[in-house]
Amino acid sequence: MKPRFILFRRAGMFYCEDSTTGKQTSLRTKDESEAKTLINTRNEAVRNPAMNLQIAQVYLQHADGELAQRNWQNVMDAMLPLKVGPTQARFKTAMKDPAFDLIRDRKLIQTGAQHFLQVLNAGSISTNMFLRRLHNFAVGMHWLPWPILPNRQWPAVQHKERRAITAEEHARIIEREHNPEIRAYYQMLWHLGGAQTDIAELTAENIDWRECTIAYQRNKTGVPVVITFGPEAASILRSRPNTGPLFPLLNRIQEQHRGKMFTKRLATVGIKGISLHSYRYAWAERAKTVGMPERYAQQALGHSSKAFARAYSKKAKVVVPSLEDYERKIVPMPAAAVA
Repeated sequence: MKPRFILFRRAGMFYCEDSTTGKQTSLRTKDESEAKTLINTRNEAVRNPAMNLQIAQVYLQHADGELAQRNWQNVMDAMLPLKVGPTQARFKTAMKDPAFDLIRDRKLIQTGAQHFLQVLNAGSISTNMFLRRLHNFAVGMHWLPWPILPNRQWPAVQHKERRAITAEEHARIIEREHNPEIRAYYQMLWHLGGAQTDIAELTAENIDWRECTIAYQRNKTGVPVVITFGPEAASILRSRPNTGPLFPLLNRIQEQHRGKMFTKRLATVGIKGISLHSYRYAWAERAKTVGMPERYAQQALGHSSKAFARAYSKKAKVVVPSLEDYERKIVPMPAAAVA
């Protein structure tokens, strides 16, 4: 049987040629014995793929006793303790996705691209996102000798269309909401642009009345946020308790329950297509529209990356003022005095 890979030498360096495709590749050696070993290895790999997998498993098992036995459930279990707070809860819930049952007990080194594609076809957008994280974690930990799916072969993540809540919609919700605590909560989401859990967990001790600021640390990212509030927000804050949680009821319930309460309220006022997270989009768009510097918006949203702040505000409509108006505002600098 004719070997697929052929050895030849050029300028003292050994090369191999794939007789099927004609592609030539340098073996990066001038040692003939080493070059022949590399060529034989390539040809053996083509002739006996099943045997090669078994040989590879033997080598891997001697390098790491657990490597040959580790499955995807082990990867999930290893990642979970690295998450904290709400992120850990979301990760734990995501790992219960039935689509992951297709690979949960499959060994990492016996996983092929076809197995990942089956999971992606059976799952949702969330499945795509979390499978990528599992894969990247396994590669980063050297539990996989090679990537299962190259970056370009992953299906694109198509997120649902998300939009900001409008001022008119917010006004309708506030008008319909008769519970003072819930109404104040929605109003503070509008003024601060914080994540729903971060705002629900605010306490009176987070407020600095002398500086008119609220300081807290984001649950999700741990980024500290210090944001100034104006007179309208101040009047709302004064209506809340002087000590302890500002929203005692909302502070005690879980994130998804607050979301369900908001969904029910939307149904009473005939509004669709938004969630509590839409308040963050609204805040970011309003900040961009009035020309707030990006670094302030980024800090207020509690993200360490500018990309997130830009993603929230990408639909903002900014009216560019005329150059004439800007030129009129220019104040000429006085000429330097000549010594």
